[in-house]
Amino acid sequence: MTRRRWIADEVSGNRAVLTGSHAEHLSRVLRARLGQEFDIASGSDLRRGRIIAITESRVEFELGEAVAVSPTPNVSLAMSIFKFDRMEWAIEKCTELGVTRIIPVIASRTEAHLAAAASKRRERWERIALQASEQSRRVAPPEISGPVKLKEVLELPGSLRIVSSEIEQELMLKEVLESSASDQNVVLALGPAGGWTDAELDLFNKAGWMSVSLGSAILRAETAAIAATAVIFSELR
Repeated sequence: MTRRRWIADEVSGNRAVLTGSHAEHLSRVLRARLGQEFDIASGSDLRRGRIIAITESRVEFELGEAVAVSPTPNVSLAMSIFKFDRMEWAIEKCTELGVTRIIPVIASRTEAHLAAAASKRRERWERIALQASEQSRRVAPPEISGPVKLKEVLELPGSLRIVSSEIEQELMLKEVLESSASDQNVVLALGPAGGWTDAELDLFNKAGWMSVSLGSAILRAETAAIAATAVIFSELR
């Protein structure tokens, strides 16, 4: 039987701890008991953990043997900020698919009130990513960056830097990945509702990014993010 996985809030030697609402869910909702075993992720490795102490706000584990973890591609998603309810959906699903980092981007067509409020949403986005990471049995949640402007996105490092473009008609994302199967460090930039402006696409081009198409259908921003992420992991795994 597959053991449930938790991402520890604290790790020290052979001890790991869940705290706050994280611990409360395990202790009260799931009615955890002493001696019960789970897989405990620490961000760098995965080990079997046995509960040795429980309170409503703190659950302590003794860590035992290591659990094998399969390597995954390093995929960063530079996602232009859009309506928060839909963006939360995209963060959750792209986390489940395996992205390593999510960078919210303030683009030219990002609505001003969303750009102004984005930094205050970071903590909520991190909670969503943590929950999605445990549900999908990841070792660590993706890093959620603070909102950045396009200049910072253009400078992101990666062996394969891709920007989704509605202007591109020929080169498909899947084709680029098929010809770059050895590239395991991918950065994908996705525009806001309405897409990137011509000026922004020109900046990507001058910075050495590769423009790709996601197909002929006009997708919502959250659909494009999830679909593109799924294609990347399908081709690189």
